[in-house]
Amino acid sequence: MRRLALLALLCLAPLAARAACEGRDLRATLSEETQAAVAAAAARHPYPEGNRWRAERDGRVIDILGTIHLDDPRLARIAEDFRQALARADLLLVEMSPEDEAALRRNFASDPGRLLLPGAQTLPALMPDAAWARLAEELRARGIPPAMGARMQPWYLSLQLAIPACAAETIAAGARGLDHRVTGMAKETGVPIRSLEDPETLFSLFEDEPLERQVRLMQASLLPEGRGEDIFATLVESYFDETHAEAWELSRLLATETVALPEEEVNALYDELAEELLAARNRAWIEVIESAGAERIALAFGAAHLFGEAGVLALLEREGYTLTRLDF
Repeated sequence: MRRLALLALLCLAPLAARAACEGRDLRATLSEETQAAVAAAAARHPYPEGNRWRAERDGRVIDILGTIHLDDPRLARIAEDFRQALARADLLLVEMSPEDEAALRRNFASDPGRLLLPGAQTLPALMPDAAWARLAEELRARGIPPAMGARMQPWYLSLQLAIPACAAETIAAGARGLDHRVTGMAKETGVPIRSLEDPETLFSLFEDEPLERQVRLMQASLLPEGRGEDIFATLVESYFDETHAEAWELSRLLATETVALPEEEVNALYDELAEELLAARNRAWIEVIESAGAERIALAFGAAHLFGEAGVLALLEREGYTLTRLDF
């Protein structure tokens, strides 16, 4: 699916688990000209930086935390710093509440066929031999037997490929990200937790792309050995630097250099990704935030949703909120 085939390059803060990976930060390898171009592109976005914000309007206060969805030791301090805002909140809104996440897992467990190709189709029959051999290597590195992976939906395997094998090991060991740390603190203090969206919303985006395109774009996301770790490390460090718009523009640049697709197609995919995976969801989230009855709200969601004309921060500003950046 076109959105997920590029998640391996986007990452943008959803990923961490750095301890198990040895990738290098590619920003240091960019020419001065390229660095300037990326910085200029990032500066064109509203709210290009900052992971902690406060929105206020007519006595209503919303404390906002841009997150990453996997683990990193540095997140312990960040979560602890958010504890005070959470303790004052009447409600915590996250992308997916623990209850909804558990329900989603039950749904997939009760209907595993959603993850499988229809009929008797297999990926080796749908892909060139060389591409299947490369995919089989990546599956083995993630603990997925190729015989099992051969029957899986390309969008699901694209999710697996979006995370380097080194980080997948950390996830399998039970490491959890900033979202889980925050919801855990909310449970401890009795703050109600609600989802910003139905978890099926995201998976419906994954599932409705034609199979042929899913396969083609999954092939394009098979990065050269070591490249995935480098991109992963680069975008994780961008999160801790709070430069999410720059991370977006850098990921676009890296995609045009790495993905086996024409540059114009990569750029078109990024534009579609921005609208369907970020902007459309952001607009729906604003409706949920505005309809929530609480006067003091804590918000925690992936940092990629913060920046841009259709980012959560700009949308809140249009609703009349005053935005203040806080220390991270």
